[in-house]
Amino acid sequence: MSKQVGDFLIERVKEWGINRIFGFPGDGINGLMGALRRAEDQVDFIQVRHEEMAAFMACAHAKFTGEVGMCIATSGPGAIHLLNGLYDAKKDHQPVVAIVGQQARMALGGDYQQEIDLISLYKDVAGEYVHMITVPEQARQVIDRAIRIAKAKRCVTCVIVPNDVQELDAVEQAPRKHGSVHTGVGHALTNQVPPMEALQQAANVLNEGKKVSILIGAGALGAAEEVKQVADLLGAGVAKALLGKAALDDRLPYVTGSIGLLGTEPSWEMMIDCDTFLMIGSSFPYSEFLPKEGEARGVQIDIDGRMLSLRYPMEVNLLGDTKATLQALIPLLKRKEDRTWRETIEKNVRDWWEVIEARAKNEANPINPQLVFSELSPRLPENCIITSDSGSCANWFARNLKVREGMMASLSGNLATMCPGVPYAIAAKFAYPERVTIALVGDGAMQMLGVNGLITIAKYWKRWSNPKLVIMVLKNLDLNQVTWEQRVMVGDPEFTTSQDVPDFPYAQYAEMLGLKGVKVEKPEDIGSGWDAVLGADRPAILEVHTDPNVPTLPPHITFEQTVKFSKMLIKGDPHEIGIIKQTFKDLVEEVLPH
Repeated sequence: MSKQVGDFLIERVKEWGINRIFGFPGDGINGLMGALRRAEDQVDFIQVRHEEMAAFMACAHAKFTGEVGMCIATSGPGAIHLLNGLYDAKKDHQPVVAIVGQQARMALGGDYQQEIDLISLYKDVAGEYVHMITVPEQARQVIDRAIRIAKAKRCVTCVIVPNDVQELDAVEQAPRKHGSVHTGVGHALTNQVPPMEALQQAANVLNEGKKVSILIGAGALGAAEEVKQVADLLGAGVAKALLGKAALDDRLPYVTGSIGLLGTEPSWEMMIDCDTFLMIGSSFPYSEFLPKEGEARGVQIDIDGRMLSLRYPMEVNLLGDTKATLQALIPLLKRKEDRTWRETIEKNVRDWWEVIEARAKNEANPINPQLVFSELSPRLPENCIITSDSGSCANWFARNLKVREGMMASLSGNLATMCPGVPYAIAAKFAYPERVTIALVGDGAMQMLGVNGLITIAKYWKRWSNPKLVIMVLKNLDLNQVTWEQRVMVGDPEFTTSQDVPDFPYAQYAEMLGLKGVKVEKPEDIGSGWDAVLGADRPAILEVHTDPNVPTLPPHITFEQTVKFSKMLIKGDPHEIGIIKQTFKDLVEEVLPH
C-alpha cells in the first residue's frame, strides 16, 4: 500500500521529536488512526476517556517536559471537546498542537453531519496558526509550521485534516514550481539576552532600591540558582505566583510563598512595603496584590514582549530568557550591606509558618483540610511531581505545601479551570514514569472529570516503571471555593441547590478498578492514610472527609469583603455556626499561634 497523507503526518510528527499523542478516536480521523496503528512502535497513542482530558494532558506534557504537547480528536463534537484544555494551554503559554478531523471536502458548505466551521471555531484558541490541509502537497508545510509556531510562540496551534484527505496518497515533497512551499524540521535554539544598556539601567534601579521585592512565575523554572543569587545580592524576599511554586524551594527563609487571593501574609506585606519591584517570568493578574502604582520602581524580565509592563508600569523592561538574562544581570548588581529589610522578611516568613501550622491543628468537623496538606508536606517524596485542581484545594496547595528543590508542581494558572488535576498527573506519569506523582483534587472536579481519569489510570498503570500515582480527594460535599466566593465577594449565603455535591465512594470505586483505595474520616488517621497510599504498589486514591466550613481566607481582607461577609451571616447561611467557629479559630491563630 502506498503511503497515505495520514502516514506522512504521523512520520513528520515523529521527525519533530514528538513521541506521544493524547486523544480519542472517531470516524473523522479514521485515516489518522490507521496511520497511528501502523506507526505504533514509533508514536505512543494514549487513549483518554474524553477529549478534554487529551488537551489537558497535552498541556501538562508541555509544562513538565518543555516539549510540544500534542492531542488529536475527531471532527465536530470531538474538536469541540478539546477546547477547554486547549484554552488552559493558551492562557498558560504552553506549546500544544491539536490535530482535528473534518468532513470530506466535497461535503463542506453543505450543512453536513458534524460539519463545523473549525477554522472559525479555533481562531481564538489557536490564533497564531490554524489551517486546513486540502491537498496532499500542503501537508508538510502545515504540520511543520504548526509545530514550529507552537514552540516559538509558546502557544496553541491547530491542524485540520478532512477525512478524505487523510487517505490520499502522500506527497512528501511539493513540486518545485511557483506557489509551492518547502519547509523543514527543527526549532531555533536561543537564549535571548537584552542589550547591555538595558541591563545596566535595570541594575541601577535595583542597586538604588532599599527594600526590594521579587515575584517569580513559571518563567523562572530552571533558573533557581540565578534567582537565589539575585535575592541574596539585593537582600530581597521572593514571592511566587502559583505557576512558579516549584521554581524555588519553599524552605528558603526569604521565600514568602504564594501571592494573591491564595497567597500568604508575608507576600502581601512585602509587596505593600517595598520600594523596588522585580518581576521575573510571571503574568500574575491581580494588581491589587502588587505594589501600589507609583510607590515602587519596577524592573521586569519576560521572554514575551507582550507581557512586559502589563501588570505594573515598569521603569525598565528586559526582553529575554530568564536564566540567561539573570546571568548577565548578576555581575552588575551590588550586594546590599544593610540586611534590615531581609531580616524583616525572614521574620515574617517564620511567623507565617507558625500560623499555618497552628491553623492546620485546629479542630474541624470532621477533618481540617489544612491538616491534610500539612501532613503531606514532610512526606513529599524526593523529585515528586504535584498537580492541583482549581478550587479550595488550590488554596492549601498554595499555602500549606513546602515544595522542595527537584520537585515539579503545576495547576491551571490563568484559566483556573476545574478538572486538570487528574489528567495533569497522568500526563506527568507518562513523561516521567519513574517519579512519584500526586494529584490534589476536590470532589467537584473529581466528579466532573477525575473519576473518568481513574479508568485511564487503570488501563495504563502497569506500563509505568514506578506505579506510584496518588490522587487525594477532598471530600466535603460542597463546591467549596465558589461557596466561599459567594460569601465573601458577593455577601450571599450558601445556595445549597447549586453548591451541594452528591456523595460518591471514591476509594471504593478505585478498588473496583483494581487500584488501591484508602478512606480517612478522622484527623488522627491522616498521617497513616498518606503513608498507605504513598507506599502502595499501584496507583491509589486517598479519600479524605473534610470540613467545608474552614475558611479559605485571603492574606488581606478588604473592608468591602468584610462588609459582604457580615451581610451574608446576617442573611443566614445554612452553616453559619460552623463558619463563625472556624473563621474565629483561624483569625486567632494569626495573633496567637497555638
